[in-house]
Amino acid sequence: MTQATIDLYFWPTSNGHKVTIMLEECELPYKIQPVNIGKGDQFEPDFLKIAPNNRMPAIVDPDGPGGEPISIFESGAILQYLGRKTSKFYPSDERQRTEVEQWVYWQMAGLGPMAGQANHFRNYAPEKVPYAAKRYTDEVNRLYGVLDGRLAGREYICDKYTIADIIIFPWIRRHEHQGQDLNDFPNIKPWFERVSARPAVQRGLKSGADLRPEDYNLGDDKEGQKVLFGQRAR
Repeated sequence: MTQATIDLYFWPTSNGHKVTIMLEECELPYKIQPVNIGKGDQFEPDFLKIAPNNRMPAIVDPDGPGGEPISIFESGAILQYLGRKTSKFYPSDERQRTEVEQWVYWQMAGLGPMAGQANHFRNYAPEKVPYAAKRYTDEVNRLYGVLDGRLAGREYICDKYTIADIIIFPWIRRHEHQGQDLNDFPNIKPWFERVSARPAVQRGLKSGADLRPEDYNLGDDKEGQKVLFGQRAR
């Protein structure tokens, strides 16, 4: 039976690449629906019906539970859904699944938000706030230390390659923007190289890359910064 094509609402960011990598790893057909977050596409009414938090990525799977379409927002929920759908990279054993979920939530609640703040205050804040830059850079460093400890003696975060690796990898990929040096983390570095070498990961990183110019720099895009950094309830 042919798998229906999944619509992926996407822009080439760390969170977006979590899903392209997972879709490539699972060999699921998908079509990218661009959501240009620098232009405000995430506030369009049609997109908000799918992703009420006005954030991408999001997916619509025409072949959802019971054969009915389902829309999903939040990258962690998307990866868990795709893992259950395909029985890939997300264990069915409760003990193993719980172990994976701990690291998925660690990324969603800790690494992602803290790394994002470190990147913002180090690279984009219109006013330099040394305390904030140091606070978030140090916290990201602490989190890298946690991950480095976890990877001691392991090839992958939960021994086998899972959605935990897929969800964490794109954020580690931006380590320089967060003020981190992988040479300081002897267990993260070989893990990072190992994941980077996977063909599906390479395809996932290339997917949708043409949506944004190679030389694009958010630091030079003042209008984009206003859209991304000036959001309030609307």
